[in-house]
Amino acid sequence: MNTKYILSAFLSSLALLSYSQKGIPPKEDTKKTTITNYPAHLEYNSALASGLKTAKDWRVTPAATGLGKPRMLYIGKKGQLYVTRRDAGDVLMLTDTNKDGKFDDMTRVADFPGVHGITSKDNYMYLCNNNKVLRYALNEDGTLGKAADTLIKDLPSGGQHANRTMDFGPDGKLYISVGSVCNDCKESDKETATMLQVDPITWKRTLYASGLRNTIGFDWQPQTKEMWGVDNGGDAKGDEWPPEELNHIVLGGNYGFPFAYAKREVDQSREDPVGNTKEGWASKTQPSVLEFPAHSAPIAFAFFDNGKNKGDALVCWHGSWNRQNPSGYKVERIKFDSRGNPIGSEDFLAGFLIGNERFGRPAGLAIGTDAVYVSDDANGIIYALKQK
Repeated sequence: MNTKYILSAFLSSLALLSYSQKGIPPKEDTKKTTITNYPAHLEYNSALASGLKTAKDWRVTPAATGLGKPRMLYIGKKGQLYVTRRDAGDVLMLTDTNKDGKFDDMTRVADFPGVHGITSKDNYMYLCNNNKVLRYALNEDGTLGKAADTLIKDLPSGGQHANRTMDFGPDGKLYISVGSVCNDCKESDKETATMLQVDPITWKRTLYASGLRNTIGFDWQPQTKEMWGVDNGGDAKGDEWPPEELNHIVLGGNYGFPFAYAKREVDQSREDPVGNTKEGWASKTQPSVLEFPAHSAPIAFAFFDNGKNKGDALVCWHGSWNRQNPSGYKVERIKFDSRGNPIGSEDFLAGFLIGNERFGRPAGLAIGTDAVYVSDDANGIIYALKQK
């Protein structure tokens, strides 16, 4: 028996298998283009803040300053505002003790490296970083118990998108957004670029939706109880494509990443998936419902649950770093009709971007009964918006 021939054939088979697993390269040459353009940072001052533009009949004031890099926000039962600080690795509780519209008391209630996502249910506070979900007992004064229960400790590696967010849905299940590890590669872990659903009794998790590159912000429309989220499109594909997406997120839905974006628009720079074409893959995905300028970087997203704005949503656009003409750097209102369908959008809080300079990057969002809070993680500000 010729062992050299057998070994050669075996190695050739492995090479063919490896090639087939990667898919078939694009038929035509493609080019990726990235323009790096970070708008220059301006330090916060009252004169700049006075130039902020709000939606009609709303006014904005700074409710807290000097917070470093505040990210996600959550409103407590007694009106406290909880703030996660990923870079500092802690959670702050802000309180307005004299009810003048400004937070004058700050308490550090948790230390948790990389903490980002936050939610609460049944007198417990839930926090998550890139791979863990912790649960703390909520004390009467809003502080958190010292001992935390580790509910999940093996979420996928963070990679490029480590900013996990989570919330409980109308069905009582916990939902966790897990972004892609890299910009646009085919993920090796089936739980990346997904929305996970977690059973709060067993803490076992399943895939709820896939093909979501990085849906940090998601929420449920209060009238229909349906999930919606804003997804970040890929980089290095030019100034105007792919767009950022508003998606109606459904059980079992595939939203196209990494082979397609928006309304089933194929990414021609990608290889064909194994056993299929990009076009064939895209035809079975869920199309986006609304699109927004590329690289605007959506983070927080939340619906108004009450009042005359009930059913509309707000999204924080963190702002671009990789397009010639900057986009984002604002909070936008997405209008929904009485049937729970989005019908358009308008600026809700704008003016952070002045030419190619910016003095704020909206990140976190919390909608209360009498105020909307927006965190700016560039200048460490919490803004409060109230109706006139």
